[in-house]
Amino acid sequence: MAPPAYPRATVPPAYPDPGEPPSYPGDVPPPAYPGDTAPQPYPNDTEPPAYPGDEPPYPGEDLGTNTPAARTPAAAPPPHPEAPPTPPATAPHPHHDDLTLQSGRKHLKAHQRGVDGASLAQLVMSLPVALISLSVVFFAFSLVNAALGLIMAAAWLLSGPLVFHRPAEAAIARYLLGMRRPTPEEAHRLGAVWAEVTRRAGVSRSTYELWVQERAELNATAAAGHIVAVTRHAMDRLPNSQLAAVLAHELGHHVGGHTWAGMLADWYALPARTIWRWIRTGLARLLRSKSKANVACGGCLTLLLLQFLYILTFQESMWWLVLPLVAAPVLIAWLHRRAEFRADDYAAGLGFGDELMTVLATEHRAWSAPDVPAPVPPHFLPPGAPPMPPPMPPQAVPVPQPPRSAHTNFEARLQHLRREAAERP
Repeated sequence: MAPPAYPRATVPPAYPDPGEPPSYPGDVPPPAYPGDTAPQPYPNDTEPPAYPGDEPPYPGEDLGTNTPAARTPAAAPPPHPEAPPTPPATAPHPHHDDLTLQSGRKHLKAHQRGVDGASLAQLVMSLPVALISLSVVFFAFSLVNAALGLIMAAAWLLSGPLVFHRPAEAAIARYLLGMRRPTPEEAHRLGAVWAEVTRRAGVSRSTYELWVQERAELNATAAAGHIVAVTRHAMDRLPNSQLAAVLAHELGHHVGGHTWAGMLADWYALPARTIWRWIRTGLARLLRSKSKANVACGGCLTLLLLQFLYILTFQESMWWLVLPLVAAPVLIAWLHRRAEFRADDYAAGLGFGDELMTVLATEHRAWSAPDVPAPVPPHFLPPGAPPMPPPMPPQAVPVPQPPRSAHTNFEARLQHLRREAAERP
């Protein structure tokens, strides 16, 4: 039986019959390109007018007279300056590199730094002053708060070892002592000399840093815990052998502990010295005043200060604090002198005794003859270094007065070195 038809079912419409496809446009010939025909001429196409001269006229000039015959030719630009000739390198002085280098294996000592008797005595002598400084710091901050006084006193005590912290040392050298890093030429020369000094001493050359001071002295300085500085004057005037002697002397200060002990003593004595400087300055101004009332006030304060010291010494039995304070300037000067002798002996032990005596004799003549200017030795400049200014005429040479320090006591140091050289076998 056939299925029933769907309602409203119709026959589907037939698809339209396919016709012929349209023709492609390629059957039409392509249009002609514009280049195949000549372009149309522009309207009024004529040659451009010639300029009155070889060059365009300058603003403000008359075109009728601006001809090569009538116009003044412009000035030619100046030629470029030629580069200056390269100056020849400074030939080294025949006596510049006179340092005898030792050959063989380098041996480093197990203990490269210590504390000798002079350093230990200086630390002991600085204890009373340090105790007073601690009291000054504590009472000054206790005026604000007692806890703040304890904290600041402890912080001040702990700040002393900063002399061994290299960034702190660099700041001290640059901003407090006026030192600078050596230039590449200076570093090259100093490095060679310092390598020989540390080789003989058995010390690692990287333990210490070399700096330069702009001072007119044949001198060097040991500062903080790892700084050795030499003056620019010494580098320009001294040959390598004498420069090595000066550096060996400063290395002796570091090895003996004189440098860090002296810096610790100065740091811990700073508050007490500051208070004493204020008291002394105030009393001096009162006593030098033109007012009788101020002079009387200054005299009364001076008597009170002396009475206070008398009570502390005899009635309170604190002589152990007062007597070192009174005798400290003399004892510290004596200890500094012993430290200089120890450093000279150290340099002589490394084989630089004769060179060090030559440097000391030169400085002694320069400082002890105020009427006769010291002879100007030849300049020892490395190649490429800027030249020093010419020496002043003899009548205009200023002769400074030597400062009172053990480092510049040349005569005593010379006698000590000569005596040690005579006793040495």
